[in-house]
Amino acid sequence: MSEPAAPVSEPASVPPAFGVQLPVQSQSTLYCEPWETTAGPAELAATAQAADRLGFAYVAVCDHVAIPERLAGAMGATWYDPVSTLGWLAALTTRTLLLSHVAVLPLRHPLLSAKQYATLDLLSGGRLLLGVGAGHVPEEFAALGVDFHQRGAILDETLVALDLALREEYPVHEGPRFPFSGLSVSPRPVQSPRPPLWVGGSSPRAVRRAATLGEGWLSQGDTLATLPEQLELIRTTREQAGRGGPFAVNVIPPALYVGEPSWHLGRRSVSGKPEQLAETLRGYVAAGATHLQLRPRSRGVGEYLEQLERIAAEVLPLV
Repeated sequence: MSEPAAPVSEPASVPPAFGVQLPVQSQSTLYCEPWETTAGPAELAATAQAADRLGFAYVAVCDHVAIPERLAGAMGATWYDPVSTLGWLAALTTRTLLLSHVAVLPLRHPLLSAKQYATLDLLSGGRLLLGVGAGHVPEEFAALGVDFHQRGAILDETLVALDLALREEYPVHEGPRFPFSGLSVSPRPVQSPRPPLWVGGSSPRAVRRAATLGEGWLSQGDTLATLPEQLELIRTTREQAGRGGPFAVNVIPPALYVGEPSWHLGRRSVSGKPEQLAETLRGYVAAGATHLQLRPRSRGVGEYLEQLERIAAEVLPLV
């Protein structure tokens, strides 16, 4: 696998990076604004291009194949395909990295994922950040013929197989579920030895998986109160595995609104002067986050773009 990572319980020694989970492309009621439900490609393109122009490190999109009716009320039914969406956005942007947060790898054969994401890395000029996770919707797995209860073990093997397939044109993998050899996986990715693998999830098993099989961890729902324990688990796991070197810690802070809104923001949002918002973000950096995934609050795409620009110009320089 990749080079080991350094302890992550220490504060970041380099300035943090800031990314954006794009609107429109996933419409969970946990974070989707009302205007997103009637928006489409034009609004998605505008937000990605703004993030690219403003210097955000990455733009991120989510992944679900099919949402059951029982969960549609909470999760929404609209989830754009990550490979198609990131490939399209690659042609509309110039420098920002393209993050899948997260690709549900157990739903796909590792050779298929290797083909898709190697092609995406090539077409984007080496801008892929491959974020992966185990998934959580039983009906989705059942519809695609994948054992939901084995998804963790399937992901573990998939990560090993995917690592080989992205590094080697004729990989050999002898795992129990996905054995293969003598098969060319081409085109090859631009990044060498392969695009970074960031692993998502906040269960102990998911955190250990990130520590041993990835170059980064995508926190899901952790707060400033829970981060120290998670980062200590990463540190000890990597130490026991003999891994050292850079390791990304991507955290999602509360949604931001610069200024005093004239409307009710709701839960898990922070508003106020730039210095107040920067202080909130500095807390995550001090806890050990290397990457912060931001989401501005808004009532329309115009306000979204205005808030994104204010965050970039007024808040982030203070962090």
